[in-house]
Amino acid sequence: MPVRACQLPDEALLGRYTRSGAFTDCYVTELPGTFSHAEYVRAFYTTWVFRLERAILKWAVARPSTDEQARQLAEGSIDSFAAWHVEGRSENQLLMSDFQGRTRSWFMTGTQAAGNAARTRLYFGSAVVPVTDSREGTARPGPFFSALLGFHKLYSRVLLGAAKSRLSSLRVG
Repeated sequence: MPVRACQLPDEALLGRYTRSGAFTDCYVTELPGTFSHAEYVRAFYTTWVFRLERAILKWAVARPSTDEQARQLAEGSIDSFAAWHVEGRSENQLLMSDFQGRTRSWFMTGTQAAGNAARTRLYFGSAVVPVTDSREGTARPGPFFSALLGFHKLYSRVLLGAAKSRLSSLRVG
């Protein structure tokens, strides 16, 4: 299954933002085998793509992070990673908030039966909390986000695809 946009599952921790009117999105893919949620989160934050983002965050906002911290976050032993902190966590979900409280990143796994073999479904989504325009009194994601929406959608797919590839390579190796 390629990475594709989908509806947010009903049980998603990110759902509270959809219900409050924030911009939310959700992407899904699946791969053969059974992978834990911790394996997924660790793989996501240690892909080559996300390592580039981590380098930018280290330089731009003085929020360095390591692969070891990604492992600790995935296993639940720390609640902060780079520019994010844990807002919510369950057995198969993780909801992260950025340090400014404007964006959320969400991860969820699910296992699907596929004949005689299991498949793991990987979800990744985001929320952008709207800013209230003091002159108009309306809440909007903001002009910066609106300008980058196309890039955001592509980047989300690339990130999820890279995590899927990393998980596949870890199981093979």
